[in-house]
Amino acid sequence: MASDKLIAFLVIVVALLLQGNNKTVVEAQLRTDFYSKTCPDLHAIVRARLGNAIAAEPRMAASVLRLFYLDCFVNGCDASILLKDTPRNAGEQNAAPNRNSVRGFEVIDDIRMWTNHKCLGVVSCADILAIAARDAVVATGGPSWDVPLGRRDTITVSQEAANSGIPAPNSSLSELVTSFGKLGFTPREMVALSGAHTIGFAQCKHFRERIHYWRDIDWLHFATTRKQTCPETPGPSDGNLVELDSRTPFKFDNGYFWSLFGKRGLLHSDQQLYNGGIGFPNSIVWEYMANEKTFRSDFAAAMLKMSQISPLTGHVGEIRHNCSEINEWFSK
Repeated sequence: MASDKLIAFLVIVVALLLQGNNKTVVEAQLRTDFYSKTCPDLHAIVRARLGNAIAAEPRMAASVLRLFYLDCFVNGCDASILLKDTPRNAGEQNAAPNRNSVRGFEVIDDIRMWTNHKCLGVVSCADILAIAARDAVVATGGPSWDVPLGRRDTITVSQEAANSGIPAPNSSLSELVTSFGKLGFTPREMVALSGAHTIGFAQCKHFRERIHYWRDIDWLHFATTRKQTCPETPGPSDGNLVELDSRTPFKFDNGYFWSLFGKRGLLHSDQQLYNGGIGFPNSIVWEYMANEKTFRSDFAAAMLKMSQISPLTGHVGEIRHNCSEINEWFSK
């Protein structure tokens, strides 16, 4: 009995060491046909279940896409965002950028249930999330890309890393460039990825300061109408929602960049991408406004790059049976 516990302990230690040191070495192991034999219905399952969720609530497309961003920004695309807090570990869901705002877990859980039914113990939650993010974009009219697969799920979480690694809605341009740059993204890729805000909504608490105190917006229309939803005093209105792209909040297009051009970026961090001047990043915003095809192509390429940030592969991590908690073997 004691020897069994020792072996279990050593397995956990080795997994943690590998998880921390060998991520970049195993990136090449991802491939698009990873489940072609072990779970051939995977893509159809994700597409169908996600499609049902978006049909029932169109906002869910943006919520699932955001889940993927938040996951990859913290120690790589390893499904850490899906783990609930435990008495021993404070997870990422209650980190400052995510608390009471991150959502869509029930959609991933539903997909997990169906993949367990079809191919138990084969597909990781990290891969489910990567496919779902792509399909959420496609479902709203956006571009598609081939998702490399073979990720495994982490057995650790870091609320501290989430607090420090996720760009804040009041970030300056230099802070945004630094945050994205740490993950290997160029400034152009940063602007393209910010275009994800062409769908979805933001909570009042994340844009209150901008509409009440910043002077680079259209006070006669944009700010005034949003103040009705988001009063100056914090309180019950903190969770009130306003669309990030007032033109087409449920359609993936280049409307976000037109909003920036009109100084109608909802978040301070959004409007940092355009100040009416010349050079970076204004020129990229102009380019994406003028040519939606270029934006779609750049966005897909940047999302593909994001999906390959520090994956766990091989025997590192695990394949979670339940996406919200690590398997029993590692939890003891």
